[in-house]
Amino acid sequence: MNETDGLRLRRSNRPQIITDELPDRRHKSSGTYSGKVFKVTFLSLGCFLLLPLLVIILILESPIHPEAFSLKEPPLMQGCWEPNLKLREAERMFEDQVIGPESIANIGDVLFSGTADGKIVKFVGRRIHTVTKLGKPPCGSREEEPNCGRPLGIRLGPNGTLFVADAYLGVFEVNPTTGEATRLVSGGQVVAGRQLSFINDLAVTQDGKKLYFTSSSSRWQRRDYMHLIMEATADGRVLEYNIETRELSVVMENLRFPNGIQLLPDEESVLVAETTMARIRRVHVAGLNKGGMETFIDNLPGFPDNIRPSSSGGYWVAMSAVRPNPGFSMLDFLSQRPWIKKLIFKLFSQEVLMKFVPRYSLVAEVHDGGICTRSFHDPNGLVAAYVSEAHEHDGSLYIGSFRSPYIARLDLNRV
Repeated sequence: MNETDGLRLRRSNRPQIITDELPDRRHKSSGTYSGKVFKVTFLSLGCFLLLPLLVIILILESPIHPEAFSLKEPPLMQGCWEPNLKLREAERMFEDQVIGPESIANIGDVLFSGTADGKIVKFVGRRIHTVTKLGKPPCGSREEEPNCGRPLGIRLGPNGTLFVADAYLGVFEVNPTTGEATRLVSGGQVVAGRQLSFINDLAVTQDGKKLYFTSSSSRWQRRDYMHLIMEATADGRVLEYNIETRELSVVMENLRFPNGIQLLPDEESVLVAETTMARIRRVHVAGLNKGGMETFIDNLPGFPDNIRPSSSGGYWVAMSAVRPNPGFSMLDFLSQRPWIKKLIFKLFSQEVLMKFVPRYSLVAEVHDGGICTRSFHDPNGLVAAYVSEAHEHDGSLYIGSFRSPYIARLDLNRV
């Protein structure tokens, strides 16, 4: 044996030192295998869950066909629009006794309103009395609403009767004492090629001979109002009804969700809340400018609903959602992104979407020239939520709601 063979033999017989490295390697090998199994399982499960979602996105047709439009950058919430808590000074009346009192009128100290269960009611002291019911039961669900009826705008006429705009059933004149209801305009009828699918608010001249009302859409009904807001198509109109001749005509068209309406003192024009565009338009209904339109106030910090006169010569405007600045407005963001709107309505129902709209109640008094003189706020709608109208009577604002189970009363002497 030579020296080289001896070295080779000694190396091969060198004792091995047992350490913790081998168990560690085995553990790592086992962990790597388990990790791979977990990843494969997780990815498979993810694909299994996402596949139906992708099928829904690609195959299902969106119920809305939105148009892209642009809004100006929301005004800064300062000056007259400075946030406050004044609307939280309001007290709730008839809580859990009435559902969705959208609009309010008064005869003396007796208040009248239409409710979500299709009734016209009056509030006498602390009691509620049903004046009449325009539709037919059953009521209470989305499916039943077209037959049950949904009274929205309500006004007092010069002869002491009430004029009511029902979203589905039409425009009525109601005797507040007997409850007798006379239909003046039928809902659902076709006028100038478009259907009256969503009658909203109305205004009556001082002599009671003419009334003006808004048709918010010819495509969507009230129960699908979120579809209308998100689709943002310009198919809304203002119509005139002559009570003496029974003639029905279109005064203005191509509006995006015309909502509240208010006659100006000269009765030659009306103010119309164009909700989707966050502005109020002045539409000329008589005189030399009949058929014309201009903007009364533009770029509101919220989305206007009903408009009612104030005792100082201005107008109360109710807004149930705002466009915060500083802040983020989802509706402003989506206005130029129709594809996102389509996707949203493929995945979520209207009720689910409502939960994503931040509640913020705002009531403002505006004057000619679009000047805001004062505003009352309730961030998050803790006291007065989903506000639709502010009706002034005897030093107080009676605040209606399209959704809440109460009327709110704000004493103007306290704010």
